[in-house]
Amino acid sequence: MIRLLPIASSVIIVSFAVMVFRRYLQRGGAHLLVWGIGLTMFGIGSFSEAYSTFAWSPTVFRLWYLTGAILNAAWLGQGTVFLLSRRRGTARALLVLLVLGSILATWFIFTTPLNATRFNSDETLSAQYREILPRAATVRRLTPIFNIYGLLTLVGGALYSAWLLWRKEIVPNRVLGNLLIAVGALALGFASVLVRLGLGDYLYVAELIAAIFMFGGFLLATSRTGLSTAAAVSSP
Repeated sequence: MIRLLPIASSVIIVSFAVMVFRRYLQRGGAHLLVWGIGLTMFGIGSFSEAYSTFAWSPTVFRLWYLTGAILNAAWLGQGTVFLLSRRRGTARALLVLLVLGSILATWFIFTTPLNATRFNSDETLSAQYREILPRAATVRRLTPIFNIYGLLTLVGGALYSAWLLWRKEIVPNRVLGNLLIAVGALALGFASVLVRLGLGDYLYVAELIAAIFMFGGFLLATSRTGLSTAAAVSSP
């Protein structure tokens, strides 16, 4: 069962990412491109989790920690910043900082020695990563910064979009869609909390819930049902 959950998450997220990139190619929009990058990271993280239930690979572990534990929420949140920000200069500046931070995190995770002898394929990575990745590793200190930024921007942005549309009393499908995205983002944030509390076995469940709710929210928010030109302000 543990092995099936990250596989299911990967399938959902890959489908989600393909749809977002396709929409970007059709319509453009920096928010769609950045969302697509964030979703791709989410998918890589889920695939790495699934692979690690069968065998050990230091590269796969590093990819899991980099894309799953550190970067994906921040990049998804950055996409929401581009969607909602009226000051493109601010959004671009934040993106530059995020890119630099991502490069720094990549350097640290791929240069940090791992304790491979502590790996157990019968346990989830989230339940044992503390024993594999040294506590003093700099990359572990960077993780909360990325996650807090991602949680605030993704959840806050989705709730703000829902509130704007609800206040205008238009396109209820987009209101509900943004609320579902917010719930999915909260599930991701809650998953990180569970890991820090030593309850890593529940991470895969939280990730699957996040994938389902965020994908469902996106489909609902971009549905043509009930769309009007007046509602284009908050269109994903």
